[in-house]
Amino acid sequence: MPKKKSSPSAAATVEQPSLAVLQAALQVSPGSAADLAGRATSPASVFADKDAASASLAQDVPEIDRLQDRLFAEGKRALLVVLQGMDTSGKDGTVRGVFSATGPLGVRVQPFGRPTSEELAHDYLWRVHRVVPSKGLITIFNRSHYEDVLVVKVRGLAPPEMVEQRYAQINDFERLLAETGTTVLKFMLHISREEQGERLRARLADPDKHWKFNPGDLEDRALWADYMKAYDTALTQCSTQAAPWYVVPADSKTHRNAVIARVVCETLKAMDPKPRAPGYRPEDYVID
Repeated sequence: MPKKKSSPSAAATVEQPSLAVLQAALQVSPGSAADLAGRATSPASVFADKDAASASLAQDVPEIDRLQDRLFAEGKRALLVVLQGMDTSGKDGTVRGVFSATGPLGVRVQPFGRPTSEELAHDYLWRVHRVVPSKGLITIFNRSHYEDVLVVKVRGLAPPEMVEQRYAQINDFERLLAETGTTVLKFMLHISREEQGERLRARLADPDKHWKFNPGDLEDRALWADYMKAYDTALTQCSTQAAPWYVVPADSKTHRNAVIARVVCETLKAMDPKPRAPGYRPEDYVID
């Protein structure tokens, strides 16, 4: 008897780590020290190898699209995905890799750069609160309100006592979002200084990537130890039950994307969005 051929979808299927496994491996437990120095930047042990990570990502990307459609159709809750990390850690790459299949109707990407004069005339959370996702949407923050306890702290752009107040304010802000229907996922893309150096050199070597290189990135690179200390404090102070932090090893782009896709996908599954009933009876319509 001839052997039955396996379908392409079955061949691509891989056993995926559960959300509980990812939380145990990568989450900063609320009330515990982040300990960035003790966390690996190389691929996490949640995937056997790069092939397994790639296969998992391929399974999750269309599923995120399906669940995002349901979230939009439900129109009652929202998902906020916060991406933070040093330059070249892959914030843009994560957006492309994880949300490449999601329809633009229900997904927004919000970058944060240097505050404008209007934004500086308000409290530091004003520009953030006005762009959090409305009901039914997924919004991805490329950098976020955490810049106000990271670059602001490292560069001395605000008095130290003012920065210290912000950790509790951020926790209150994120708890407000969570309590009013917005699930908050926060990912720190944990890249090594050595890998960052490789990626910066690659940008300089490729004319098509020169636009990505900013000489100011080298100033932040010189302050690497200060930034790691600031990140350690922010993650320790602001990983809460309402909005915990995940520290994602980011030296491997494939593993980084696969891990984040897993968390996003499993979180959406747990939210279990249910589209609203239509305001009509489908059986009353016949399409000829």
